[in-house]
Amino acid sequence: MDEWLKEIKESSQPFSEAKALSLLKQLERMEAEEDKTLENGQSKKEKLKSHLYTLLIEKRYERIARYDGLMYKWLEQALSFDPTNSEAKKWQVEFVLQSFVEIDIPTVFPTIRETDHHSAKKERAEQYYQFAEVYFENLERMEKACQGLEQSSIDLEDVPRYSLILQLRSLYKQMEEPFLLILKATKEYAKSISGIYYSAEQLRQIKEATENIQKVAEQWKKQMEQLTSTDHEVSALSQLDKMIGLDPIKARIEKLYQYLQYQKRRTESGFVTKDELSLHMIFTGNPGTGKTTLARLMAKIYYELGLLEHSEVHEVDRSQLVGAYVGQTEEQTLQAIEKASGGVLFIDEAYSLKRSGTSSNDYGQTMIDTLVSAMTNEKKAGTFAVVLAGYPDEMNVFLRSNPGLRSRFPEQNHFHVEDYSSEELLQIGEKVASDNDFLLSDPAKKALLERIERAQVDESFGNARTVKNIILDAIFEKGAKSTGEEAVTADYVLLEEKNFLPEEEKAKEKNAQLELKSLIGLEQVKRELDKLTSFIKVQQLRRKENLPTNAIQLNTIFSGASGTGKTTVAQIYAQVLKELGVLKRGHLVIASRSELVAGYIGQTAAKTKEKIRDALGGVLFIDEAYSLFSDGRGDFGKEAVATLLQEMSTHQENLVVILAGYENEMEALINSNPGIRSRFPKNIVFPSYSQAELQKMMVQKVEQLGYQLTKEAELFLQKIIPDAGHQGNGRFVVNAVEQLIQLQAERIVNEESFEMADLMTLTRSDLQQLVQDKEEE
Repeated sequence: MDEWLKEIKESSQPFSEAKALSLLKQLERMEAEEDKTLENGQSKKEKLKSHLYTLLIEKRYERIARYDGLMYKWLEQALSFDPTNSEAKKWQVEFVLQSFVEIDIPTVFPTIRETDHHSAKKERAEQYYQFAEVYFENLERMEKACQGLEQSSIDLEDVPRYSLILQLRSLYKQMEEPFLLILKATKEYAKSISGIYYSAEQLRQIKEATENIQKVAEQWKKQMEQLTSTDHEVSALSQLDKMIGLDPIKARIEKLYQYLQYQKRRTESGFVTKDELSLHMIFTGNPGTGKTTLARLMAKIYYELGLLEHSEVHEVDRSQLVGAYVGQTEEQTLQAIEKASGGVLFIDEAYSLKRSGTSSNDYGQTMIDTLVSAMTNEKKAGTFAVVLAGYPDEMNVFLRSNPGLRSRFPEQNHFHVEDYSSEELLQIGEKVASDNDFLLSDPAKKALLERIERAQVDESFGNARTVKNIILDAIFEKGAKSTGEEAVTADYVLLEEKNFLPEEEKAKEKNAQLELKSLIGLEQVKRELDKLTSFIKVQQLRRKENLPTNAIQLNTIFSGASGTGKTTVAQIYAQVLKELGVLKRGHLVIASRSELVAGYIGQTAAKTKEKIRDALGGVLFIDEAYSLFSDGRGDFGKEAVATLLQEMSTHQENLVVILAGYENEMEALINSNPGIRSRFPKNIVFPSYSQAELQKMMVQKVEQLGYQLTKEAELFLQKIIPDAGHQGNGRFVVNAVEQLIQLQAERIVNEESFEMADLMTLTRSDLQQLVQDKEEE
């Protein structure tokens, strides 16, 4: 306990809600051992729990800037564990003050007129009576709250804002006597009313009491206004500043804001600006970079500066603008412009409006012409702003194809939103979790960062959108695994490492290097890969110590006969590189010539790039790679190789390529292109398996499939494997075992009786039948 308290008090890092919840969870789930160390009648464990609950209240208030039921529950816990906790008492004072804020005192009472009908007079009297009843209910709650504060050994005079409670309490009690009078007088007044007659004395007392109450109520109202006065209006520029990342965009928009303010002041001073700055903007960026959010903020900025009538954004895409027949596009576009009038028309994925190579009945160009016309029309120009958004490359092509449109968006109004850094994405993830009332433990943050980096492999990465999905998936995992018997607050709030990496996924993870060592044979291959992984580890250690490092060449050639384990080792190699942190995903994508080479000019490069995109973050394994080269005319294999080498340079830290094939043919491939030799410096040769190795592989394969060989059968294995091995290598083993299992099944079915053990046993006779079948073939 002392170590934990020391860590909390002396930590250089701000103490977080997540840390407090983690410690509370540990305390709750520790073995129930008697804590005999007492301090002022409290055990150290209880005092620590009280302190942690107080920290939770403090950090939650910092985060949500208001009081809620969960904080009050934590306060009760803190005081139950340690009534002498002075920090908890401070928060108790704040909660009492908050309860005062929620008290509603009438400052205006309904008037009782002498000319009112007796039923109306009675109704007013009943209203006065109800006001009095509510007052005394509130007074009772106030007194209980104040008594709760006073029930401790803490000197409340030293607690901040306690004096304010005493003032408000005194002020509120000043209304006690007038409300007592109202209770008595309204009841008697109601009884006295008969037709047009009533008790004038009772009416006078009621009016006098209400005047006294109103005077005190006005003072109460002023006190409450001071107590709750906060500036809730947040400018669009302030909202932009609070967004995570986007520093270059913030700087540019702030300059634009200052310029627009300057122009506004010039206009107010009587100066004329003939050529005003265009309000139309373009935001380019990859998915999830905040383009839509920025468009909405620009609408608010324009509105705050008085450049637009309102801050509403009308969001549309191609499907809402481009019609299917003549006239429909103009109609839909003008309708969208009308809806955006006074505000902003936001067109997402704007590049889709103009599709290259489309048929004559595509009306995207019509939509653009209609929009440009409205932007320059004397009646509509300046009444709305257009914001276009889309991916960078596509938007550049789109604007180049429409010079008339481009001229309506000046260069200074083009904003490119960069991808978020990993640290910024982590902050976004924490905010998404916080918005859903969840917190991340420190190990969970590391797991989230790992998930983010694993997803950051190509341009399809969704930035903030992807991070949001990861967080929501983790929340789902936590809820789906709940037992309904959650014991502590942390079970409802804290996202942990296991929520980002489910148990079933962890169970699937293997130590790839151990898996490599468990393979039969391939000793030289294992040695080569061990040397490579050792080199990677040392370079990583040198980088960590700020020592010079050498480039790590991971692209490799696997050469050897079929069935020698090239694909299996490639799969393990990919996983090894993932475990070492070299690759983000560590998956294996297998490709052959047919999946890379097309039959027409221009198609091969696109086909090859698509396969490479699938492999980003992992290993691309090209089997029979030598087949990419052919001496025939019109063959596009060389285009595939050229594209591959180019993409390897582009994605060098995010892609590993293995070329595989027969030894002689692979040597010829290397010699055919200098670029291949330079990018694939290592050639690992896979030798054919020996008879003994193939025999071990057969036994292993049989056991993996849930069978076992009798001793006689195991000895007979040598009969079906040639002394020099088999040219089919591992494939021979797979095929032989499958045939053997089928022969065993045939034998069992033909026997009159059998036991359960027979279903799992392969006998010498099964192997003899296998040899006989092969001889007959």
